[in-house]
Amino acid sequence: MYGKLYGAWLKAGMDAWSLGAEASMVIGLRMAKVAAGGPAAAKEADLMVSEKMHAAWELQSQLLMAPLGMTPLGATRKTLSHYRRKVGANRRRLSR
Repeated sequence: MYGKLYGAWLKAGMDAWSLGAEASMVIGLRMAKVAAGGPAAAKEADLMVSEKMHAAWELQSQLLMAPLGMTPLGATRKTLSHYRRKVGANRRRLSR
């Protein structure tokens, strides 16, 4: 039993690491866009702030309504999944 639980937490840790790596890529892409200046840079800066606020608000709403899970592991997995979708969408958009 403990081995299976340990493996699940290890996977969650690897998912968190992967999210961090992808978020670092998005930060680099965003900084390049902002450094280029112009209207696109201003729009990206506004989008960066509003997306972060919206993603946090969505997660907080889910937490209050309890669909994040009944266990710490379940909540961790759903939280990571929530942010991976957001970060992945930004990476795809900024990589075009």
